[in-house]
Amino acid sequence: MADLEALKARKGAVRRSEIPSNVLAALNRGEIETVNLVEFLAVDHAKLFRHTKSHLSLDEKSAKQIASTIKKLSNQGVMQRLADTGQVFHATLNGNNNREAVYQQLAAHPSDILRNWAAYMDAASEKLTFAQRLKRAKPFATDTNMGVREIAWMCVRVPAAEAIVAQIEKLHPFARHKNHLIRRFAIELSRPCGVWTKHITALKQQPEIAEPLLELCREDETKYVQDSVANWLNDASKTRPDFVESLCERWLSETDSKHTQRIAHRALRTLRKKANG
Repeated sequence: MADLEALKARKGAVRRSEIPSNVLAALNRGEIETVNLVEFLAVDHAKLFRHTKSHLSLDEKSAKQIASTIKKLSNQGVMQRLADTGQVFHATLNGNNNREAVYQQLAAHPSDILRNWAAYMDAASEKLTFAQRLKRAKPFATDTNMGVREIAWMCVRVPAAEAIVAQIEKLHPFARHKNHLIRRFAIELSRPCGVWTKHITALKQQPEIAEPLLELCREDETKYVQDSVANWLNDASKTRPDFVESLCERWLSETDSKHTQRIAHRALRTLRKKANG
């Protein structure tokens, strides 16, 4: 246990070849979570499942089916691999009385990879309403691991992009939340362009739809949230510069908050670059 605690306090390697063998072994056994992208990309998902399946409420048939699929996915990009693994967990356990138990076991696992599998199980479910997706994403949105926090919004956005536009008011309580990670989740989820995911055309063309949501975080004191709001507006500036310029001008005229000033400055960076040639 002492050795494991020491591993948890490590700094991540800069190159895959520099990952200590005991760290890689612990990652593949699911005993610790990754601390950077280098480690994240180095994890052997087939080995990880083989070492952790006995801790999941899986019958032998389901375990074999999931193991077979994970092995076949080894040549996929890591993001696609995560999504497809979540899909096979969902498909294999859909209608099974143990589905929720397995989901909870994955969601609470020490390995961030398994927590990502859980998030993608929900992304694969067609039955969840938008409100249910938001509720179930909260633990992932507040996860201690940055990678899991990024997966949290993607696993809602991908299956529910239309709902983000049609039911955007459901994000307002999230943007008011006392936890800055929940506030950041609400903004990041609704970005017009986003990262590693499809754009939301309606928000690129009509960013006004999200104006009440953005207003809730315009003076946020946390840089993590400020950056998200600024990136949201920078996204929109590429298709609706008029909206972004007008909104930033109004915000700056209504408050002398240094937080709002920082958001506006970062939001206008693409437009400044264009103006300066």
